[in-house]
Amino acid sequence: MNRNRTRLLGVPYIIWVIGFTVIPIFFIITKAVTDGEGAFTLSNLTAIFDQLHRKALVMSVSLALVSTIICIILSYPVALILRSSRFKRKSIILFILILPMWMNFILRILAMQMIISNNGIINHILETMGLAPLKLINTPGAIILGMVYDYLPYMMLPVLNSILSIPEDVIEAAKDLGSDSLHVLTRIILPLSLSGVGSGITMVFIPSMTEFVIANILGGGKIQLLGNIIEQEFTVSMNWNLGSGLSVTLMAFVLITSFIFGRHQEDTAAGFAI
Repeated sequence: MNRNRTRLLGVPYIIWVIGFTVIPIFFIITKAVTDGEGAFTLSNLTAIFDQLHRKALVMSVSLALVSTIICIILSYPVALILRSSRFKRKSIILFILILPMWMNFILRILAMQMIISNNGIINHILETMGLAPLKLINTPGAIILGMVYDYLPYMMLPVLNSILSIPEDVIEAAKDLGSDSLHVLTRIILPLSLSGVGSGITMVFIPSMTEFVIANILGGGKIQLLGNIIEQEFTVSMNWNLGSGLSVTLMAFVLITSFIFGRHQEDTAAGFAI
């Protein structure tokens, strides 16, 4: 009886998933394999190999990969400092880390635009110091900066959680056996925190690769990512079939990338364990 009641609690979630996930994906896939007249075609899927779309895909993957690596590099020192810190109220520091996430996404990116624009705060400071202004806005670097600024907490929190969950006895035992700090970091902390890194990559790399809002605001529309092209096909060109085809190919690429990374993560963890 209690089991049946528990199953009933999952009914609203199942209805939600079917209505807002399964049905929309089915609709997108249907549009992807048909043309404007409803006839079956694979041209929308193979359009990813066109020069424009292929270039946008490479740019999207490159910027997302660089942003993810930077987030990992920034997250580990913070996590290690917090672990070794004697500050008892670490929750206050965690609160500071997630505080920017309370602000609206668009407002955060617009604030970044004001900071790095040609007449922004950074160039104003440089001009005050008698230095030449920098070209920061409308560049790939500006998009990477926006992605890192926006998605860094999503990497930092799982990495921090995985490092804080490592038992102190394990580290102390390694030190008692003669391991130095570098050996403890590379042979204990890094392998045991790979699960947090994997979760962080999922929450940073995938949304970064499908990003188009940051590219529009900080890239000024001059740098075309695949997300920008898909957005334009749906809202400007009104070619939902081509937009759906590109969306499906991008989704397939994301799934394949996630699978490959998951297998690589398991192999790496096994290698460390050996």
